[in-house]
Amino acid sequence: MSFPRPNLRPPAADRRAHRVAHHGDAYDDPYFWLRDPGYPKVETPEILDYLRAENAYFEAAMEPVTPEVEAIFSEIKGRLKDDDASVPWVEGGYEYRWAFEAGADYRQWFRRKVGAGDWTLIFDEPAEARGKPFFRLGGFAVSPCARYLAYSVDDSGSERFRLFVRDLDTGATTDLGQAETSGEIVWDAGSDALFVVLLTEEWRPAHVVRVRLADKAATTIYQEASTGFFIHITESADKAYLLIRTADHVTSEYRTLKKGMGGAAEIWRKREAGHDYSLDHDGGGWLVLSNREETNFSLYRAAGPDDWSLILAGSNDRYLLSVHPFQTFMAVMARDAGLDQILIDSSEGWQALPFGEAAYEVSPGHNPEYDQQHFRFGYSSMVTPASVFDLDIASGARTLRKEQEIPSGYDKSAYVSERIMVVARDGAEVPVSLVYRKDWQKSGKLHLYGYGAYGLGMSPSFSPARLSLLDRGFAYAIAHVRGGDEKGRAWYEAGKLKARTNAFHDFVDVSRALIDRGYSTEGRISISGGSAGGELMGAVLNEAGDVYGAAVLHVPFVDVLNTMLDADLPLTPMEWPEWGNPLNSAEDYAHIKSYCPYTNLAAGAYPAIMVTGGLNDPRVTYWEPAKYVAKLRTLKDDDTPLIMKINMEAGHGGKSGRYDRYREVAEEYAFVAAALG
Repeated sequence: MSFPRPNLRPPAADRRAHRVAHHGDAYDDPYFWLRDPGYPKVETPEILDYLRAENAYFEAAMEPVTPEVEAIFSEIKGRLKDDDASVPWVEGGYEYRWAFEAGADYRQWFRRKVGAGDWTLIFDEPAEARGKPFFRLGGFAVSPCARYLAYSVDDSGSERFRLFVRDLDTGATTDLGQAETSGEIVWDAGSDALFVVLLTEEWRPAHVVRVRLADKAATTIYQEASTGFFIHITESADKAYLLIRTADHVTSEYRTLKKGMGGAAEIWRKREAGHDYSLDHDGGGWLVLSNREETNFSLYRAAGPDDWSLILAGSNDRYLLSVHPFQTFMAVMARDAGLDQILIDSSEGWQALPFGEAAYEVSPGHNPEYDQQHFRFGYSSMVTPASVFDLDIASGARTLRKEQEIPSGYDKSAYVSERIMVVARDGAEVPVSLVYRKDWQKSGKLHLYGYGAYGLGMSPSFSPARLSLLDRGFAYAIAHVRGGDEKGRAWYEAGKLKARTNAFHDFVDVSRALIDRGYSTEGRISISGGSAGGELMGAVLNEAGDVYGAAVLHVPFVDVLNTMLDADLPLTPMEWPEWGNPLNSAEDYAHIKSYCPYTNLAAGAYPAIMVTGGLNDPRVTYWEPAKYVAKLRTLKDDDTPLIMKINMEAGHGGKSGRYDRYREVAEEYAFVAAALG
C-alpha cells in the first residue's frame, strides 16, 4: 500500500508533561491527556478533535484501496443469506423464531402456538433501531405466563442497557425506568416482576433488584461490596431459582433465591480464593461444577454447600466446561485432548458423541425446555459451515436442522484444514489450526490470528468472510497460545500473571515455525487480534516486528500498566487476578512494565499497522489505542502505513448492524492484502 504524496500527513498529538511514579520508579506519559477527565463522558473538544482528525486520516489513507474494500464487502454480502432465519424453538407452549428481511441489518422476532397458526411478529429490531447509529438487543425473555416480553436495549455501544416490557396481547410497551442495567433479565415466577443487574456509574454490575411491573418499584435482592467482583444472573435449569453469580477471573460465589418467595438472596457457598464453581438446580437438587479437587473441574451432585458426591471427574486430558441438566438426561460440554466434546449420561455411563474432522467447534444450542427430549448443538469447522443439530436422546440419532447457506456458492472440497503442533522455546506444544485453498502455494501469504487470555479458547470455526482472504492467496491460521484454555485450565494458568509472556513467546514461535515449515516467509505474514488479543499483537510487534508484513490491532489492550494502576476504572480491580496488581506489588509493577506494549514502544521500523477503537467502549477505553498510535507515530522510522479508526458511536464490538460489521472486516482484509502485495 502506498499513501498519496506529498499532501497526506498524519495527525500529530500534543506531548504534555505527565509523570507517573510508583515503587521508586518513574516514567513519562506525554499522551496521558487523551484520557478525558469526565470519563465515561467524553466531551473535551481537543480530544474529540484529535480522534476525528485520525479518522479523517484513516479515510484518506484507505482511499487507494476503496475499490478493494467494496469488492470484498460485496463478496461477503454475497455469502450471507439475505433472508436468513433461525431454527424454531419451543418454549412455554409457543414456537419462536427470528428472521432477517432481505437486506436488513437487524432481526425480527416471531412466535406462534405450538402446532398451529401463523407466525406473529412480536419484536421488530429494524423498527426499533431506525434512526439510531447503534442498536444492540440485550436480554430478551418472555414471561412464564407468555403474555409479556421483557427486553433491554443499548443504543450507544456503552453496554448500558435500558429495560422495557411489552404486553404481547395489546402491544403496549413500558419503560421500567431502569436505564443502567447489564442487560440480563430473569422473570420471577408470577410474571409480575423481573430481576435485573444495575450498573454503577463506573459500569460495574454490582446490584441485583426485583422490579415490579405494576408500579416499577425496585427492591434490592443483593448488592456486591467488592469492586473486584462482578455480578451475573441466570435462572436454574428447572426455572425454580434465581442464581446470582459474583466472581472475578479466579474466584466465584453464588447466592440463590427461590422464585416467587420474595426476600433477599441467600448465600450458597462463600467465596474462597481460587475456588471457581458454577451452580444449577434440577429435579435431583443442586449440581456443582467445581475446580476444588481437579484443575480441569469435576461435576458433583450436592445436598448442600458442603455435602457433595462426584458425578463426573475431570482430568489432565478431560476439561469440563459446562453442564446442561434436563428432566430425564444431562449433557456436559467438555474438551478432550484439546477437542470439543459433548458427553451424554446414559445407562452405559457417560458417552461422547463422535465427530469426524481433525479440528472443529461444538457448542450448546438454544435448549430452553427443561422437559425436552433432545439436545440442540452447533457444529462447524474451518471448512464446514455452521450447522445446527438436534440429538434425540432415546435413539441417539442426530437430525440436521440447518446448515449455513452460502448463496454465492461454496465448494468445501476446494479447501483444506490442518491442525499442527509447534514446540515453543520452553518445550510447550502449541496447537495451530490452519485453513487454505487446495491450490494455495506454500511460502505465500499467511494471516495469523491470536488471543490467549482469560481462559477463552479460540475455536477453529467457519467464517464466510474469511473466504475472501483465502481466495486472494492467503492461508489463515489460529495460534492457540497459552492464556486460552484450548488445552485445559492449566494452559490458561500458564499464560497469565507472571507467566503472561508465554503467550507472546508462543505466538512468535508459531510464526517462526510456520516460516521454517514452508507455510510462509518473513514479511509475508499478517497478524491480528482484538482486546487482550490486541495486547498480544502489540507485544509481539515489540519482540519480533520484522517477522510480519502487516498487523491489525482491534480495540487493543495496549496500555496495560497505566490501566492496571487506575483503580477508578471499572474493570481494573477485577482484572488484578489476571494481570497482577501493580499498585500494591512492586514485583507485579516491574513485570507488567517489562512487557506492556505501549510502555515498551521503541524507535525503529514497523510493519503496516491498522488500529481500531470505540469511543463508548467500557472494556478497553478509547485512549488506549489513541495513545498507542500517537506515541508510535513519533518512533517509526519508516514509511509503512500506521492508521487508526475510532468508532465515535460504538463500543467494544464495533458497529452493530449485520452488514456494517462486515464492512469493517472488508477494510481489514483490504488493508492486509495491500500491505503484503
